[in-house]
Amino acid sequence: MYLEHLSLTDFRSYAQVDLALTPGVTVLVGSNGLGKTNLVESIGYLATLSSHRVSQDAPLLRFGTDRALIRAQLVRAEQKVMVEVEINATRANRARINRANPVRARDILGICRTVLFAPEDLALVKGDPGNRRRFLDDLLVVLLPKHAGTRSDYDRVLKQRNALLKSARSQHFSRSGVSESHLATLDVWDEHMAMAAAGLLLARLDLLNRLRPHLAQAYAELTDGSKILRALYRSSLDQITISGPPESPPQEEHDDATYSAFGEPTGGVLPEVLDGEDLSLCPVEELAQRYRTVLTASRTRELERGMSLVGPHRDELDLLLGNAPARSYASHGESWSIALALRLASFHVLDEDKHVAGNQPILILDDVFAELDAQRRRKLASMVGAAEQVLVTAAVGADIPEELSGSTIQVIPGGVMNHD
Repeated sequence: MYLEHLSLTDFRSYAQVDLALTPGVTVLVGSNGLGKTNLVESIGYLATLSSHRVSQDAPLLRFGTDRALIRAQLVRAEQKVMVEVEINATRANRARINRANPVRARDILGICRTVLFAPEDLALVKGDPGNRRRFLDDLLVVLLPKHAGTRSDYDRVLKQRNALLKSARSQHFSRSGVSESHLATLDVWDEHMAMAAAGLLLARLDLLNRLRPHLAQAYAELTDGSKILRALYRSSLDQITISGPPESPPQEEHDDATYSAFGEPTGGVLPEVLDGEDLSLCPVEELAQRYRTVLTASRTRELERGMSLVGPHRDELDLLLGNAPARSYASHGESWSIALALRLASFHVLDEDKHVAGNQPILILDDVFAELDAQRRRKLASMVGAAEQVLVTAAVGADIPEELSGSTIQVIPGGVMNHD
């Protein structure tokens, strides 16, 4: 797959911009603040309906406007498809496919596939668990768009259940205590929660099983191979580390602030059990039953706290470099390599998915090379240069390794110049 043409209207800093692209490597060069990242951000938005920079859509609208339009002409194998998404300030976003009647925005998921690496990705290693959960969920939606529903169903149930727990907590501290109607309603939402959580957990674990071998290989290729990178999913469901297929246990312990089953710092050491039960092999109904059991056992504490303390929203993706938690022990250079490896592994997982011909994702490297030393630059360039389309942004063209030679587009205030 490659992007042939991109048109933006009132998106970020652009009143209107049109960008013609070709397969292979294209470098977008321009001083900081001119809008290079805005261009690639819009392409990433088509893939996930979210920005890698902000959590809300409002900042994507040019100041003083109430709508923005992203239009892209994509080429998959020999087929062309036009995708449009309208981002609105006061009503639901809408989309069009091949200029047909408007559809729900999420109906375009899966048409444009991208893997975008940006400086913000350092938070995947050093940031809080929410960054790593979002990484899994965003990739899940690009790989299997049906899971946009899985994700939104869980978010809806979680929001409703938290509102109920908060209301019940208020009663708990009043003289009347928690009412029977609140408890009965909570039983209903526990059932919804169990089913939605089981579906999302199973989807995440299946995805992680696909990612794991590519993650280890990508990190080894980016570095000298002296340390192995592993990804372990720790669920609030079982209060143990869940690793999927058995892996070698660590040979030593490291002091580290880990997370308990409720996602709170414990100050203990990372759990030693790295070859626990593979929950990805469990039927969804069995996982749902386990959630029912844990939710029942956690009810008193949840009522006291007024929030849901069990579920995929409290889980953690542990990244281990050698035997040590990367979040605490990885150096700055190692952290960059881990973040890159996560994105490269994502690229390979999407590339392996052959449901649609010509569906290799567009690889976007946003201001990456300025953060890397010369050796990592060369290694990364050699790993991505063969992709069908690679879009690179840089403030200075000299930051781009010779291995990524290709077309150059100059980004200027309010627009772009023709290819050099």
